[in-house]
Amino acid sequence: VLKLFKLLHRTRQEVFKNDTKALEAARQKINEEFRNNRDEKSEEKINELLKIASDVEVILRTSVIQAVHTDSDKILLVPRKDLLQDNTPYLDKPTKK
Repeated sequence: VLKLFKLLHRTRQEVFKNDTKALEAARQKINEEFRNNRDEKSEEKINELLKIASDVEVILRTSVIQAVHTDSDKILLVPRKDLLQDNTPYLDKPTKK
């Protein structure tokens, strides 16, 4: 449980780097969720909660991207290296080998 708690906070720091509002909001939410369930005794419920927390960590790490307002009508996306993938070009008619 503690390992996952720490992993969520490390992921939060990486995903929301330089965004103090998002960092604080994510910190509060992570702490609140763990605090609300700290007295849970059921092993089944604990495993379910750990699975949810693990899924949240993966979603944060692989799907969330930062955007910065640069002008009144422009947004600059700040992708992390984790999110960048090689793009395969789309072909209407695939070539036969």
